[in-house]
Amino acid sequence: MRLPLLALLSRGPAHGYELKQDLEQLLGSAYPQPNVGQIYVTLGRLEKSGLIEGEEVAQSSRPNKKIYRLTDAGTEALRAWFEDTADEPRVRDDFFMKLALAPRTGLADQIALINKQRREYLNTMRNLSKLSATEDRDNRIAHLLIEGAMLHLQADLDWLERCQEELEGLE
Repeated sequence: MRLPLLALLSRGPAHGYELKQDLEQLLGSAYPQPNVGQIYVTLGRLEKSGLIEGEEVAQSSRPNKKIYRLTDAGTEALRAWFEDTADEPRVRDDFFMKLALAPRTGLADQIALINKQRREYLNTMRNLSKLSATEDRDNRIAHLLIEGAMLHLQADLDWLERCQEELEGLE
């Protein structure tokens, strides 16, 4: 959450609720909605680390609000983030650890685990398809997010198929 908030602040000063709305509008309903409390906690941490500065702004009929702006250090952190590549492939996968350890424990059947995970992925794909149909057609970012999630799920389903073939070949 830290770096996306810095990115939003690079456009200009904003308060926490504006940042929450910007994230929701940008990413659409497929992305887990950020908690406004989490946003304010993160803004506090960014301010303590010197990446942003906050300024109290008086309001006549409401409590004061705090407007945040990016510092030079925040801009540099943001530039470094954009320069970094994404994480390496997922090799510490919780499901795979279950699959690998199931025969050693005798508490779960590997094929049953695969089938359960497959059902979960298929349900998620169905839900994403429904979400895609209801998402604002002009929000290309949200549609790309949904499409990327579905492509990852399809790859995971293909991998589950491969795991099942391999494990059934061992029997």
